[in-house]
Amino acid sequence: MIGIFDSGVGGLTVVKEIFKNLPQYQIIYFGDTARLPYGTKGEAFVKKYSAKITEWLLAKNAKIIIIACNTSSAWASRDLKKKFKNIPIFEMIAPAVEDALASTKNGKIGIIGTPGTIKSKAYQKALKKKNKKLKIYLSSCPLFVPLVEEGMVKGNITEEIIKKYLTPLKNKKIDTLILGCTHYPLLKSAIEKTIDSGIKIINPAESLISKLEKFLKENEGIAKTIKKGKSHQFFFSDEPYNLDKISHLCFRKTIKANIKDPF
Repeated sequence: MIGIFDSGVGGLTVVKEIFKNLPQYQIIYFGDTARLPYGTKGEAFVKKYSAKITEWLLAKNAKIIIIACNTSSAWASRDLKKKFKNIPIFEMIAPAVEDALASTKNGKIGIIGTPGTIKSKAYQKALKKKNKKLKIYLSSCPLFVPLVEEGMVKGNITEEIIKKYLTPLKNKKIDTLILGCTHYPLLKSAIEKTIDSGIKIINPAESLISKLEKFLKENEGIAKTIKKGKSHQFFFSDEPYNLDKISHLCFRKTIKANIKDPF
């Protein structure tokens, strides 16, 4: 199985890309809804629970781990890769950075995310490491997650909030925008409609799954161990808010949620 974790339901946008591009593989998902959001938590907290969840997924027979949380990717991925050296671990940041670098023509890149992801400057540091001449503009968008979880992915209110957060970035003449939160891809259509300026939008979930697909082609032995057998499994540490709305936005159907807090 492919083990995927997030602080809540946003990581289902990563599952959506797996179902779309790699439907032959079985997944087990864990959303830490009892302790969300990670985006406003401290670094030590995020590292602690990211490690606990990874151990739990491995105990459930996951052979690959996907950190489907930008805050965990920013603060915990390095520690997890050191602790679980023999396990392939994929995070959100590096693949998206690679795609953003390939996309930008004027060297001006915008990054939006939760307060924790923006505070970590993980995307900014990764981009600057590759090209010091880049101009990076950051914006925390705390209202985007509630919009998605209420199913408000379009409409006048949503567009006004998008304008509030993204107009300053648009005015900086960015030509590439990284969606630095797993909820945000569900707002992609509204963002494109609202800013309407030819800005290339990078969905880290798409970037990550592209890397995963390449890895599986090059590592057939691991790929064989995660081929779909039984049905997919979705676990949450507490009752997820508006799961029906989110799952319908992602999959056009309701998923079966198993409520279990192993910590």
